[in-house]
Amino acid sequence: MLETTLCYIFKDEKVLMLYRNKKEKDVHEGKWNGLGGKVEANETTLECVIREVLEESGLKIIEPSLIGACFYPNFNGLEEMMYVYVAKQYKGKISECDEGELHWMMKNEIMNLNVWESDRLFLPYVLNEDYFVAQFQYDEFDFIGGECKVVTPLILEKFIESKKRTV
Repeated sequence: MLETTLCYIFKDEKVLMLYRNKKEKDVHEGKWNGLGGKVEANETTLECVIREVLEESGLKIIEPSLIGACFYPNFNGLEEMMYVYVAKQYKGKISECDEGELHWMMKNEIMNLNVWESDRLFLPYVLNEDYFVAQFQYDEFDFIGGECKVVTPLILEKFIESKKRTV
């Protein structure tokens, strides 16, 4: 199973978003995302999200919080677990990103952006800082459906464990 991270950095009523428009053959081209990427071998999801945010933005996030997990049984032909983090503290200044343009967006504008259909379902939970779990069905890149629900931190952990056991 492919494991990935996604982080939304909050500053006042704004969220740092990445408009994907620079990378060759990017499946996310033209979409807005948080920051993140693939978990490397022998790396925890926490280590991954800190590394990815630093690589993509130049910011060193401090104490990011895992608030959600999204399971994709078939996205681009792969089974994927995406760990969703939020961060409210960071050090450094935003640098150039080779994957796209970084923008601070008002929280109330996020839902108007061109995001993946599944993101549209879980972003309200992120913006409210609710713990959540989700499962989304795609046929390659075509959204079929899915569900997202608020949970406790313990249920979030159990959801992650249950999906890892099926691999």
